[in-house]
Amino acid sequence: MRRGMIVDTGPLVAYLSQRDRYHAWTRGQLEHIGFPLLTCEAVLTETCFLIGRNGGDAGDPIEMLNQGWLSIPFDLSLESEAIGQLMRKYASVPISLADSCLLRMTELLPESRLLTLDSDFSIYRKHGRESVPVVMPEE
Repeated sequence: MRRGMIVDTGPLVAYLSQRDRYHAWTRGQLEHIGFPLLTCEAVLTETCFLIGRNGGDAGDPIEMLNQGWLSIPFDLSLESEAIGQLMRKYASVPISLADSCLLRMTELLPESRLLTLDSDFSIYRKHGRESVPVVMPEE
């Protein structure tokens, strides 16, 4: 069982949407990952929006939180300075608030890995120089 798995919006949407092209891949990954998955409020916001927009139940991600499948150990108010720096540094990529929070989480949780579908995480760097350890499908 892996510990400290951080999860991005893409895998959450894929897990909750059977029609998603990454649904089977995500389900397969989650069979080998311990719960709770770690995330941030910005990811939860994006996930609720995308699930609802695609005809699903926008409350499903909140239910995952209520049932202990997800945990939000990140406090934006405590990390706002670091987040602002990351958003300025990667403005040309660009980087979203959610991605900035996830990148910061990988810095704060050094043994963690990030479950994502977003190739931008191959550009971002922890502490400005270290690659982000990701779990993502091979294209």
